[in-house]
Amino acid sequence: MKIRFLKTNLLLFVLFGAISIIAAKGSPESLNDKRDKKKDLTIREYNTDANGKSRWLDHVTVYNEEGYKTEEIEYATYGMRERVTFFYDAKFVCIKEVVYDDRNKVSRIRKYDYNPDGTKKTQYNYLPNGRLYSTKVYQYTT
Repeated sequence: MKIRFLKTNLLLFVLFGAISIIAAKGSPESLNDKRDKKKDLTIREYNTDANGKSRWLDHVTVYNEEGYKTEEIEYATYGMRERVTFFYDAKFVCIKEVVYDDRNKVSRIRKYDYNPDGTKKTQYNYLPNGRLYSTKVYQYTT
């Protein structure tokens, strides 16, 4: 009797677990569906202290009318820490990022080259005066 009860409970536990996993995954949302939700969206993230009495802006992300990220701003307790603007080509591939410092002055520029499959190939890092100061190469292995 006890073994039958344990088997039944174990079976119910496994079955409930499998149903929970399937329900949690649901149908995968396509990239286009996700992008549609971000059209003309601005997301503001706030932090609060442990008591919940003080609140301050932590991060802002802005998306354009096509749903692509155009700007990210990170804040510290003293104000803006860093701002990044994103630029895309005609196929909506990010080809350039401009990074601004806490005084809203350009601190660096990143430009990207891509592989034929769409993965990043090379990142070029430039100083504000346009001089190349470093390069990052992406390598993919399976």
